[in-house]
Amino acid sequence: MMLTASGLSLPGRLHDASLAVAAGELVALVGPNGSGKTSLLHALAGIGGAGGTVSLNGVDPRMFGPAARPGAFTYLPASRDLPWPLLARDLIALGGGGGAVEGLELEELLDRRVDTLSTGERGRVLIARALAPKPDLLLLDEPTANLDPLWQLRLMALIRAEIARGDRAALVAIHDLDAAQRFADRILVMDKGRIAAEGLDGPHVAAIFGIERVDGRWQPVAA
Repeated sequence: MMLTASGLSLPGRLHDASLAVAAGELVALVGPNGSGKTSLLHALAGIGGAGGTVSLNGVDPRMFGPAARPGAFTYLPASRDLPWPLLARDLIALGGGGGAVEGLELEELLDRRVDTLSTGERGRVLIARALAPKPDLLLLDEPTANLDPLWQLRLMALIRAEIARGDRAALVAIHDLDAAQRFADRILVMDKGRIAAEGLDGPHVAAIFGIERVDGRWQPVAA
């Protein structure tokens, strides 16, 4: 396995989470708000001093120095707040490498300040920065948030294509269950700070989300 983690924990947020991800896999993290998706990404990225063990290609990525870290993994936070008066091209360049400007159609935004862009435009710029160093592991927290429907589909397809080009993998926290089923190789369901189940088939969906699929659509569980 490319990525393995065991016993990850953050006080009050994440409890004894273990997982394994193979090269070429896109794994979706789904769950209600506050279920631990962001906390799990934080633990893998070394944010917050999580307990437990992590191995990325045989090395704990949390121990990488600043120079090696971008090529090993990149973390995209859920927040799109960018108060800095940086040009979009300069922000992308901070990620290293050439970025994915063409695939994200950012050419017209490159010479604009990121603090003047719309939330969706800032999201695409941040995605380009995350992809720029072509890291082995992508840790993406709600990458499709604030994007219009077309760009939600394009972005997930782009992430899918990026990890298919080499020995790379992605963990993507996402709320859209249909997108998770369409683009992910596997789906981990989180609840109350734990990885509670895998996949969206079974009684755990109704118990955790309070919804069920009826005639091909998600509906609230009937009383």
